Amino acid sequence: MTPPAEPSRALIVTADDFGAHPAINEAVELAHRDGVLNAASLMVSARAAADAVARARRLPSLRVGLHLVLADGAATLPREQIPDLVDPDGHFGSDMARQGLRFFFLPHVRRQLAAEIRAQFEAFATTGLPLDHVNTHKHFHMHPTILSLILSIGRGYGMRAVRLPQEAGEPLWLRPWSALVRRRLARAGMAHNDYVLGIARTGGMDEAAMLDALAVLPPGVGEIYFHPAVASGTAISPTMDGYRHADELAALLSPRVRAALDRTAPRRGGFRDVFPEVFTEVSAKVPAEVPT
Repeated sequence: MTPPAEPSRALIVTADDFGAHPAINEAVELAHRDGVLNAASLMVSARAAADAVARARRLPSLRVGLHLVLADGAATLPREQIPDLVDPDGHFGSDMARQGLRFFFLPHVRRQLAAEIRAQFEAFATTGLPLDHVNTHKHFHMHPTILSLILSIGRGYGMRAVRLPQEAGEPLWLRPWSALVRRRLARAGMAHNDYVLGIARTGGMDEAAMLDALAVLPPGVGEIYFHPAVASGTAISPTMDGYRHADELAALLSPRVRAALDRTAPRRGGFRDVFPEVFTEVSAKVPAEVPT
């Protein structure tokens, strides 16, 4: 009797916040060159973005995507063009619930939001790096207005894959939203992971957490995301007190983690490696204006 086939698995190992700090950029380079990191998500307007781009150009096998920042970070456009989105220093606030309501109900705020999203896609395009994927800082594309704008604008900049931030064991109230995002990505023809790992352990994806996750890895395409750096916590950002960035880097460099990955998910890479058929004949033309 023929034994049943093993469930098909593929895994994308990603670092977020690429460009936010030189210590993050150094960790991304180390984790890709000497560890198991496949991809990184670039903050195009962060203070160390130029350094991140230079490192990515030295690492052609590192898949780089756009980490759109629409909360708790620096905007790309000057404040004069998006006065209803940012503070006097040109930074988005951290009150995502309030901002989400404004995005939904206020047309003039949506127009500014669309302009900023377009500017971040444009900034990524100027790097010359192939666009592997798109996601958002703090998973803000779970908001329906933000997702609509990303889908409308991103396709013309070569976007073909978007992170689905759905993790096993997520709260019951969030599951309908995740299901809606999944359906919208499918209707738009966007490649996406089946599940994500890293939300519940954000800032603490150390070796033990990674090995635990790999021991019960479900079938399908998964994305595990990290926040690696050669320093930790408030040394990276005042808002990251308690984040163990260096422990996450150690997990990505761990021989035990590599061995576990090779056993459980030998098919790994960026989104364009896992979904090559979606990336055929990608057009990088600038899209038409988005209706708002």
